Amino acid sequence: VAQGFTQVEGLDFEETFAPVARLEAIRILLAFAASKGFKLFQMDVKSAFLNGVIEEEVYVKQPPGFENPKFPNHVFKLDKALYGLKQAPRAWYERLKTFLLQNGFEMGAVDKTLFTLHSGIDFLLVQIYVDDIIFGGSSHALVAQFSDVMSREFEMSMMGELTFFLGLQIKQTKEGIFVHQTKYSKELLKKFDMADCKPIATPMATTSSLGPDEDGEEVDQREYRSMIGSLLYLTASRPDIHFSVCLCARFQASPRTSHRQAVKRIFRYIKSTLEYGIWYSCSSALSVRAFSDADFAGCKIDRKSTSGTCHFLGTSLVSWSSRKQSSVAQSTAEAEYVAAASACSQVLWMISTLKDYGLSFSGVPLLCDNTSAINIAKNPVQHSRTKHIEIRYHFLRDNVEKGTIVLEFVESEKQLADIFTKPLDRSRFEFLRSELGVIHPYGLI
Repeated sequence: VAQGFTQVEGLDFEETFAPVARLEAIRILLAFAASKGFKLFQMDVKSAFLNGVIEEEVYVKQPPGFENPKFPNHVFKLDKALYGLKQAPRAWYERLKTFLLQNGFEMGAVDKTLFTLHSGIDFLLVQIYVDDIIFGGSSHALVAQFSDVMSREFEMSMMGELTFFLGLQIKQTKEGIFVHQTKYSKELLKKFDMADCKPIATPMATTSSLGPDEDGEEVDQREYRSMIGSLLYLTASRPDIHFSVCLCARFQASPRTSHRQAVKRIFRYIKSTLEYGIWYSCSSALSVRAFSDADFAGCKIDRKSTSGTCHFLGTSLVSWSSRKQSSVAQSTAEAEYVAAASACSQVLWMISTLKDYGLSFSGVPLLCDNTSAINIAKNPVQHSRTKHIEIRYHFLRDNVEKGTIVLEFVESEKQLADIFTKPLDRSRFEFLRSELGVIHPYGLI
């Protein structure tokens, strides 16, 4: 008899995997909608998992208060999924996918949660995140028709213009779309007693050099991890704190006072930029470009470099990352080359995803501020200085040869990915923040 948590794989269920949309995919949809000038709507399916049909034979005990007096020891056989079953998300996704495909939708080749419908020159886009559904299109008739079809098939609890999704507040205007997490930020400051803290202009001091600090005083690990986890979700709309949060996250195993002070500084910065968010302009032309940068031997512990990358759809920032490289680089060129390879893999994913939107790209500019790294990518000869670089990073060279991406030089002053690799002074930090499209909404909405 299934209890959900006591289910046995292979006996009560075969597969639990249910695809959900990546945050980058949501941002691409927002940037695309802003550029095309159409509104996005959302709907929420009531008791979504109860709609899923399960293929396995599963039994549940009679719920308390609903026992059959004639058969008190009998169990119920399930026809549909129930909340608590491990296969419930999978069953719901299959049910919704089948329904959409039967109604003329096409499923994305890369993103299995994106569905598109074409009717002449008009199109409709549907993005699924479990029971939350975002949709929009070039034709009001198509949007109304989809809304009507879904309402007839499923019971809806919320429908209307997209304003709040996965903790992201979304404001749609004629000029574009503004994505922010002001409500979440305020709750965060309140939760950690930082609501009355003194604001500060940057999330991390340029002189900061966080290390293990083994002589420092230990702090409450649970509280520190909670702070980091909360901040990591805030990076969904705040790329300006991404590097600082990721750096502090490396010390969750044994946090010290110095680490907590660094985290508290991030909260003080959030206090001064509460209403900031990402702006997606309607005037943005749909083209893909990427930036990659590296801070050579940036980690003071193991001397590994930090890769920073960011990707734009037109002028809209849709993807970014800041992470420590897996191997120690022996030169600045190698560190930059590894970072560029990381940016290239994300570009390839974006190109594949955008094909489902009817867009195709080649010769995507990848901007790097190191000429040696660019030359390594263009030169097929294995030099003695580069022969130790892991083979997996050389796929960058293959894509340069194919013409999928074009590595271009950019001056260090205009290298936007710089903000993801190291702490910066106030003027440089604020310049890069505005270039990424992270702005205050004043004057926009």
